[in-house]
Parts: sequence; C-alpha cells; structure tokens
Amino acid sequence: MKKIVFWILVFFVAQECFGKVEKYRKDNLLIENIPAIPDELVQQLNPYLNTRYASFRGWLPNNKGMLIRTRLAEVSQIHLVEVPKGFRQQLTFSQEPLNAVYVCPNGQKAFFLFTSDSAGNEKYQIYKHNYQTGKQQLLTDGKAKYGAIVWSNKGNKFAFRSTMRNGKDFDIYLGSVRKGKAFTRLCKNSGYWAPIEFSPDDKKLLVKQYISSNESYYYILDLNTKSLSQINPNDSAIAYGVAHWAKHGSGIYIVSDQYSEFKQLLYYDLKTKNKKILTKNIPWDIEEFELSPAGDTITLISNEDGINKLYFLNTKTHSISQARLPQGIIYNIEYKPDGGKLAMVISTPKSPTDVYTLDLKHKTFTRWTYSETAGLDTARFIQPQLIHYPTFDSVDGAPRLIPAFYFKPTESKPPYPALIICHGGPAVQYVPSFSPITQFYLDELGIAVIAPNIRGSSGYGKEYMSLDNTYNRENSVRDIGALLDWIAEQPELDASRVAIIGGSYGGYMVLAAMIHYPKRIRCGIESIGISNFVTFLQNTGKYRQDLRRQEYGDERDPEMRKFLEQISPLTNAHKITKPLFVVQGLNDPRVPVTEAEQIVKAVRKNKVDVWYLLAEDEGHGFAKKPNRDFYNQAKMLFLKKYLLGK
Repeated sequence: MKKIVFWILVFFVAQECFGKVEKYRKDNLLIENIPAIPDELVQQLNPYLNTRYASFRGWLPNNKGMLIRTRLAEVSQIHLVEVPKGFRQQLTFSQEPLNAVYVCPNGQKAFFLFTSDSAGNEKYQIYKHNYQTGKQQLLTDGKAKYGAIVWSNKGNKFAFRSTMRNGKDFDIYLGSVRKGKAFTRLCKNSGYWAPIEFSPDDKKLLVKQYISSNESYYYILDLNTKSLSQINPNDSAIAYGVAHWAKHGSGIYIVSDQYSEFKQLLYYDLKTKNKKILTKNIPWDIEEFELSPAGDTITLISNEDGINKLYFLNTKTHSISQARLPQGIIYNIEYKPDGGKLAMVISTPKSPTDVYTLDLKHKTFTRWTYSETAGLDTARFIQPQLIHYPTFDSVDGAPRLIPAFYFKPTESKPPYPALIICHGGPAVQYVPSFSPITQFYLDELGIAVIAPNIRGSSGYGKEYMSLDNTYNRENSVRDIGALLDWIAEQPELDASRVAIIGGSYGGYMVLAAMIHYPKRIRCGIESIGISNFVTFLQNTGKYRQDLRRQEYGDERDPEMRKFLEQISPLTNAHKITKPLFVVQGLNDPRVPVTEAEQIVKAVRKNKVDVWYLLAEDEGHGFAKKPNRDFYNQAKMLFLKKYLLGK
C-alpha cells in the first residue's frame, strides 16, 4: 500500500513539473522550460564560444590582397587582408551575416558583389560594394531569391539565378556593370537552375540543372541566340559536380559519376563528344577543382573517407601529383590572377579554420590568417578515430559497415557517456573539422562523441547515398540502432548513458531514434528538424519542394502519403518518453517553425520535460553569436542534467 501511495505521489509531482511550461524572453529568444544558466557554466564555456575562424572569399586584382570572411563582432563580415599575418580590415558592417562574395575580375573596377538575407529567411539579395570608397548599393528587389553569381572574364557583366518571376523556379539572368539594377532574363526555366561559368570568349554560359543529389544536367547557353544545348545527353541519370571550361574553349572539364560509384574528373570534347576519365586512380569523390590561369594545371580536392587530399593534374600529360598539406578539411581553392599562388581554407580538429596559400613556383606553404582561440590550447584538442561498425544488412555476403568518427575523452575515466551526432542532409557527410563545442563535450564534460555517416550520406558512392530514399527511410534509423549495439560492446563506453543530437535532417534522426530506441537513449537535442514529412513537404519553400520529394517521396501520391505519415515522428510522438530539447529559427524557409511547434506540443502530452528555444531573428540554424551562445549554454546544461545527472 505504501508503494502504491508513493508512486501516485511521484505521478502527480511529475505532472506538476512537466505539465507546466515556464516561459520567458531573452532579447530575440523565446525560451520555454530552460532553467537559468548557472554563471559557473557560462564562464566554463566562454573560451570555447569565443574562438574565431576565417574563410577565403577571393583574390583582389592588381596584387591588392585577398578578401576573407570572419566575425569580429556578432555576425560574419568581409575583411581585407593585404599580406600574410596582415591586419584584417573590415569592409562590410551589416547587421546580418554575409553569404557569398564575388570579386569583379576587372582591375579597373574596385568592387565586389555579395549576397545577404534578412533574419535567416534565405531570400538572398545582391549588393555591390566598392572596397576603396566603402560605398554600397542594393541591386535587387528585396523580395525574390538571388544567388549563384558568376562574372564574365572581362568583368563587364555577370550572370545569376533568381525566383523573381514566380517565387518558385530559378531563371537565369544577366547583369551589367554599367546598367546597375537593369537585368536581362537569359532563359525561363522550370526547377532549380544555376549559371556556372562563362566561356573564355564570354559568348556562352555553362549552366546546370539540379534535380537531386543523384541526378543533374549541364547545358551550354548561347548568349546571342538564348538557345540551350545539353552536354552529354544520356538515358541514365548522372550526378554531376563542378565543371569548368578548358582554356581554349573547345572542351569542358567536368566531375561526373557516370562511369563509377564515385564522382570522377572527366574531359568532355565539345566537337567529338568524346570523354576521357582523368582521375581513374583516385577511387573517391572529386569535390572541387580549379583550372590554373594558364590552363596547364588543374588543382583538385578528393574526399577520401572523410579526409581531403589535394592533387595537381597536368592538363597535357594527365599526370597527377599530391601536395603535402596538413591532414584535414580543404576547400575554397582559388588561383591568384597571375597564377603564382593558390589560396585555400584548411580546418582540422586541432587547428582553427584559416586561410593558407601555396606558392606554386617555390613550393612554399604560408598561413595568412591566425584566428583567435580565446586562450585555449588547441594542441590538447582530440583527434577522432575513424571506425566502421556493422549494421543490420549485408553487402556481398559480408555485414555492411557504417563509417563513423569516434572522439574519446582523455581527461576523465571510463566508462564514458556517449553523444551521437547526426548530420543533416541527408546527402551530406560528417567530416572532422575544427569544433570547440565538440572539444567541450570531451574535455569539460567527459563525454565521448561518435559521428556516424549512416546510409544516405555522401562521400561513399552513389549506391550508398541512395540507400535511404523514399520507402527505405527507416533503414537509416536502423543504422543508429546498430551503433547503439556497437556502443554496448565497447568496455570504455557506458551504454546506459547515451544522448543523441542533430540538426535539419539530423533533427529527424534524433526524433526517430528516440521513438525506436526509447530504452537505450537517455535524452535528445534536435534543431530545425522534420517532425512530419507530409507537413514538411507541403510547407517548405516552393522552390525546393520538388527537390525534397526526390529524396523523401511525393506526399501527393496517396500510397506514399500514407507511408510518410506512418513513419513521421509526430505520428509516433507518444513513444518519446525521455527528455527532449527542441531548437528552431522562426524564419526558417526549409524546415518551417510549425515542425518544431507540433512536436513540442505532442511530446509534452507524455509528461516528459521538453525544452524549447525559438529565435525570432534566425532561420535554418543560428548565425548570430548571442543566439548561438545561449543555445550552446542551454545545450550543455541539458546534457549535464539528463545525460550526466543521476
């Protein structure tokens, strides 16, 4: 009898605790059920929140230095750096973070174009900025989406894409340096199109139509006749990557998965239609490449099991050599206009994301930016171990192996609690770059971190990337179940203390894993995640609905709609019985705020603690430092209470 009374009291106390929603506001943040952040935690986390980064955004003509993107205040802006280790001169002072930057190649025109949105709504507009006078001008209407800008070789005109016609389809337009805001539509399209590069004589434009991560098409647009001609017509779907015109204009270098599981670099002869594979000996995806100004060398980046390597390819002999660089993530490569140097961004778990150059004549490697680490000794940061764990199905009679990056704490004693990180996408890949937050989990909280690249991830071949499409969606969730099995087999890990975190598609994975494995996951943190595939597909931005239907299925088909409803976390929300933290940006055009609101409301009916953080000035992720700082503080408090607490 005493036990019955005890559990009745526990039930009513739980109802009182979890049925009541405590709400308060902090600037542009709406906060529900999140306790006040202890000063001790704020101070402990502070150095990790005040590290910086720098990314390359373009060489200026006439040896004037380079543009970088970095944050000195609350949001990232464009800065000029004239020499290695030089002063970072801030050029833009917007209240919103800047997105892409495009330097005019005409040395007589001292300006660049950049794009920026408002409060995370992703309605990117085009601005013109004079980097000598500081004068800035908005070129677009402030309503439609604009982007994918490419300059002509002479620097007198530029192409871009926009949804200004109907808010859904991306047409391609031409802008002129002299005409300012006057644009000419080059072609009227249905779907997701983008200009890629002008031909060497500026008379043609290479354009790309994107259907899905597994299918895309390239065309040549004649700027005089406005006619489109397809490159390499084929009956089978092909996924293309980067493409550039050859120096002479008679061919195109193009990345394609036509002849392999992976994306290879090919040369396509426009006259003969013949194709030559140039990277047969690199059995991994070619992620990025650049042609030297002289046209004699191609610099390319491969993705080899989540680590980037940089190669040089001689365009005459097709011989390939590898550059010796720090092991990590390499991107944003660009030749200096005179061809003497190659700029790049490098990020490793132990070194901040910074800008480097490679002198191609003297073979010297130079670091241009030294991003602050707020007093943290990054030499103590932990490198992950690449592991492969078996999942539920097989390949050629052997268990299918799922790649994952495994970080183990060094300052605490095992068994360690574990945090599973789910990346977004799903056709994206977790790669080990500089992440002070990951290091805080390890060093300050003693939590092991495991980041799996479950089926559907990019980087492991086109078949692997398609294994989770449409009706196979929950097979990716089973890969998380297999990871939980692997965790249980590791003596240094505590299988009774496992949390899961993820954003966007990774947010869906958090909810799905908590539904399928409620007894094996202690708590979950999901940001900007899908809670119902049907409402998501109906409410996501019109310009991306068809793109997402290729991946998840078409909710307008009755059979598919029934399936999507059946597997959606909202339908199964009653099975989420562990604490949940939901994070959302009010202006998110990809995963609307309604996805967060409906899952928060549904899970609270289960009488479990649900924290909710809504940023009124953010979209698909938090770009402003004050918002991001509070989220990280609340996240650590949540993990301390529900993963580490007894």
